[in-house]
Amino acid sequence: MTAATPRRLKTWSITGDTRRKPTEYEAVTGNFHYHFNRKPAPFDLDPDSAINRWYLKHREGSPLQADDWEGFRDPAALNYRRYIALQHDREVYAEGVVDHYEALDHDARLDPAWVETLNRIYVPARYVFHVLQITSLYVGQLAPSAYITNAAFFQAADELRALQWTAYRAKSLSLGHGTHLANTEATRWIWETDEAWQPAREALERLLLAYDWGEAFTALNVVVKPTLDALFKEAFVDLATANGDGLTAALLQESRVDTTRSQAWSSALARYALGANPANAAVIDGWVAKWRPLADRAVDALAATFTDPVSARRRVADSVATFTTQWTR
Repeated sequence: MTAATPRRLKTWSITGDTRRKPTEYEAVTGNFHYHFNRKPAPFDLDPDSAINRWYLKHREGSPLQADDWEGFRDPAALNYRRYIALQHDREVYAEGVVDHYEALDHDARLDPAWVETLNRIYVPARYVFHVLQITSLYVGQLAPSAYITNAAFFQAADELRALQWTAYRAKSLSLGHGTHLANTEATRWIWETDEAWQPAREALERLLLAYDWGEAFTALNVVVKPTLDALFKEAFVDLATANGDGLTAALLQESRVDTTRSQAWSSALARYALGANPANAAVIDGWVAKWRPLADRAVDALAATFTDPVSARRRVADSVATFTTQWTR
């Protein structure tokens, strides 16, 4: 008998014909969305069912098109395991910051006028983070590739962190400066009636109605989120620091790390879309032109409450311009 011929090892299909083992990130993410571009309908239901019609219209039917969305990669290459480990360390750091300032009896030294600014501008920001969270989840739910979905879902978790720390800050302030700071109805009244908040509220509530996945991504990650993040995590940090509120400033600066990661994958996806299909340039530009005025009006109204509105608006504009260069080059 002759010796058996060794069987040639096959390539991992998830990486194509590259003869290499996939990374952990690729193994749990690649080609996960079996339902994208599936015929005759995404899901194993009546093709005319509501969910199939929704996905066909707002995902497959989006003006933002690429032959293969599987080519996109999150620069951070995050999977669930890595994200949890990363954010665990971040939470330990944030808790240490809180412990440090609480040991100094920090809030007792705050000027009452500044506390009122926090009540009017900072505490209602949790509504902002909640809408950003919801929209991130929607973008992830409709995204044509799990590489996009995972990045959007982790971004949603980031927004929850920001929301929770804002809620914590409201509660801690209420212990020494009045229970109204942690009163949901009082904060909701400011959100719904204060003239400083109405342009932001309009932009965010309209964001919830951006059903096309491509427009939702562009409106959220390219326009609205970078703009509002710059206002709260940069301009408001400057204001808090100037008013001796190191704790609020530190928590917002810590959250800025999440913003930086969000902008990295957002710019990477925008560049990928532009490279995959030249027609996407006009599509994205059109959506940016639609949403930019809404975001700018939101900043103008909120910045008007700052000590130096001109500097606040300039800080936001510079931050947005820097982000824009990341995906338009």
